[in-house]
Amino acid sequence: MTYEFLVASSIGVLVAGGIYLALRARTFQVVLGLTLISYAVNLFLFASGRLVLNRPPIWEKGLSDYTDPLPQALVLTAIVITFGMTAFVVILSLRSFLETGSDHVDGDAVPTGDVEGSGE
Repeated sequence: MTYEFLVASSIGVLVAGGIYLALRARTFQVVLGLTLISYAVNLFLFASGRLVLNRPPIWEKGLSDYTDPLPQALVLTAIVITFGMTAFVVILSLRSFLETGSDHVDGDAVPTGDVEGSGE
């Protein structure tokens, strides 16, 4: 198994899990799905800078091979943006839950099985 196959497989698993969770009806699962998708994008950005092992990230005289530092900087920036976005979405979903009393994305309450006004 090659390193590229392992990275590509992990990106695929993260995207599949993220899409599955993002399509759920509960807000926490949607937030978790978006977070998994952002992790997959970060991994894809990191892998776009050529997967090179045991090479320095900075070029200097006498080196013929080095790792591109730009994808690493992009991933660090994306991590900070993802953290801010996740914090905002969690606060937004918490406020929605407190105002509506339901944690469903569409705002509908889940029937619990007992019918109101049935006299039981």
